[in-house]
Amino acid sequence: MGVSAVDYEYAVAKIIACAKAGRRCTMSALAVHGVMTGALDQTHRYRLNHLDLVTPDGQPVRWALNILHKTRLPERVSGPNLTPLVCQMAAQVGLGVYFYGSTDAVLAGLRAKLQRRYPGLTVSGWRPSQFRKLTIVERDLVLADIRASGAKILFVGLGCPRQEVFAYEMGEHLQMPILAVGAAFDYHAGFLSDTPQLLQRMGLQWLHRLFQEPRRLWRRYLVTNTQFVFLFCVQWLRLWKPDGADAIKPVDDLRYG
Repeated sequence: MGVSAVDYEYAVAKIIACAKAGRRCTMSALAVHGVMTGALDQTHRYRLNHLDLVTPDGQPVRWALNILHKTRLPERVSGPNLTPLVCQMAAQVGLGVYFYGSTDAVLAGLRAKLQRRYPGLTVSGWRPSQFRKLTIVERDLVLADIRASGAKILFVGLGCPRQEVFAYEMGEHLQMPILAVGAAFDYHAGFLSDTPQLLQRMGLQWLHRLFQEPRRLWRRYLVTNTQFVFLFCVQWLRLWKPDGADAIKPVDDLRYG
């Protein structure tokens, strides 16, 4: 799995530059679970490694980059933190944004809070998730709505790995930044409480999320966190060297929505 050794300043600058130029910039912020979805699935690894920007969302991912590759990254680049930074800059330079995913209630709260925080922000459009696979006709309607809105930046909140599949597939059709930002919609709409800074610095955001949604997340964190630690250790001890060349290009259009 390739993860971009970048900071917030670089990520925001790249996204805004692509938005101004009308260029594609498919992006995801991946924590441990997101990295492992690619590490353990050759087809999904191809998708992730063909995104334009993959930022280290979780502290353990940042630590692994620093230890294994001496990147010296001072902080992680998370979806919930990146979202307001991009919105702030978009408001300043007059770029409209589009929110895709989650529910009508979450999208309403998200729009209201971000526009109060950044009065110049133009929300050009929004559409909730269907929470299922889209038909080709539905996919084309989504594309048409995004294009007709005039938005220059698309935020996607479908959950991992659906949102990364969406960004990869829609990147073939939209010349704009497509940002898969995970739980950012729920955080900024007020539906999830943010993790205390101390826990974030300690790399324990997963524990806070687990307490919030234990039934949904317990298996994810029990299994994927253990797998991540094991694969990191064998790589650090030079007992194994991963090879990204074995990724397999997807042949099916999953059309997640």
